[in-house]
Amino acid sequence: MMERRLARERGMSLTEKLAAVSWPFVALLCALAAVGYAMLYSAAGGAAEPWAFRHGLRFGFGLLLLIGIALIDIRLILRLAWVLYAVGVGLLVLVALHGEVGKGAQRWLDLGGFQLQPSELMKILLVIALAAWFHRASLERVGNPLFLIPPLVATAIPVVLVLRQPNLGTALITLMVAGSVFFAAGVRWWKFALVLAAVAIAAPVAYESLHDYQRQRILTFLDPWSDPLGSGYHIIQSKIALGSGGLFGRGWLQGTQGQLNFLPEKQTDFIFTMLAEEWGFVGAVSVMLLNLTVVLYGLAIALGCRHQFGRLVATGISVNFFLYMFVNIAMVMGMIPVGGVPLPLISHGGSAMLTVLIGFGVLMSVHVHRAVEIEAGEDA
Repeated sequence: MMERRLARERGMSLTEKLAAVSWPFVALLCALAAVGYAMLYSAAGGAAEPWAFRHGLRFGFGLLLLIGIALIDIRLILRLAWVLYAVGVGLLVLVALHGEVGKGAQRWLDLGGFQLQPSELMKILLVIALAAWFHRASLERVGNPLFLIPPLVATAIPVVLVLRQPNLGTALITLMVAGSVFFAAGVRWWKFALVLAAVAIAAPVAYESLHDYQRQRILTFLDPWSDPLGSGYHIIQSKIALGSGGLFGRGWLQGTQGQLNFLPEKQTDFIFTMLAEEWGFVGAVSVMLLNLTVVLYGLAIALGCRHQFGRLVATGISVNFFLYMFVNIAMVMGMIPVGGVPLPLISHGGSAMLTVLIGFGVLMSVHVHRAVEIEAGEDA
């Protein structure tokens, strides 16, 4: 029976592959994008321009891209894993040499009206490359420190390039996403403990090497009221808006902090705050649960995959989405320092949306081809 199933999947037609796509998962993504459209419409004072309409167009294009990637055989993605990684690193180098500068950082490439942030795409490409490295390794081999050197170097290269932009938040998320793949591949917990201990020891030195604005973010996080009209303004206004929403919110288009423009960056980093003010605690928790459902769905795909490559890819992509959500929401609540991390599929921003949907396209490819057998000759 399993042999017949494998034979079927090796020769799946386009129609069969489309039928194998998890359409309930796609519906979850559409629901999140619809929430984003509603909030961006509200952020513009009840108008589709300049954010909501573009958000819808980008999501529509990204959804087509997701479905297209889902139809690609996961074995082809495995074969191209390190080529894709090299392309991602090349884009980061290109950013360092010719990238667009904005808000004191050099993070974007101008692609004829569309600004691409390669550091976002690199997280997905790094997950694919690390999964390709670990997918046939036994636990004994993973336990060999020498075996871990190449994937550690592969992780360090993009992290260092992103730090130079500078973009500390994305660099840390990239590191944690890579760590999730290492952990899922079987790297022992005590090795992570050693790394965390080394980070803790190096923290004072690292703090001194931070840029002035990065140190100010940490100080503002510890005491936002030390500069309420300056560096602390964002988080203070965010907390006021969160509290004013109450249990059921002030109503769509009725939020005071957002509609009267007291809330900064309401269409990007602080869109969850605006959502909580207008839809209240119930609405905010509902959106959080919707995001968590997407994460759990992705992890379920990882558990249901027969090959290690797919399991590792699905895990890394799911963790990446979770970290987007967690960091953004924790940031606007004042639980961590403020940084430029959007809420995926809800915030305004093309690079983050495109990256998330590309990642979910690869996740769907894992799901569609979850029972294929990867031969030894197909190693990356």
